[in-house]
Amino acid sequence: MTLAVDVFVRDANGEWRVLDVPEGCDDSAGFEAWRRTVWGSEAVRSLGARHLPVLAEDDLFVEAGELPAFLREVALLRANPDLIAATTERPRGIGERRHQLGSGLRNVEATALRALESGAGVLIW
Repeated sequence: MTLAVDVFVRDANGEWRVLDVPEGCDDSAGFEAWRRTVWGSEAVRSLGARHLPVLAEDDLFVEAGELPAFLREVALLRANPDLIAATTERPRGIGERRHQLGSGLRNVEATALRALESGAGVLIW
């Protein structure tokens, strides 16, 4: 099973609704096990991440006003793939881990940029 990253909007009652993923976009934010082993890992936390570690315990809602800080966090993680990949166990091989980590972070970043453009939020679940 994989984690999905989606754009969401809230209605007047505060209820959220996930928007369709545009054609050609990937909504994978990594494997379900990454909640703890990657996004909630000590390596990610040591870099100062505060949004993605939430996934270790719950789904992550990033509201529209938090998106600039969230995008900075994603950029910080993208700048440190070796540290993160070196401390994770799956998939096998550090090169494969770096590749999959980079892919997941690109998907998260692309989704956050779509949300930012439309005044929406990001949900990783």
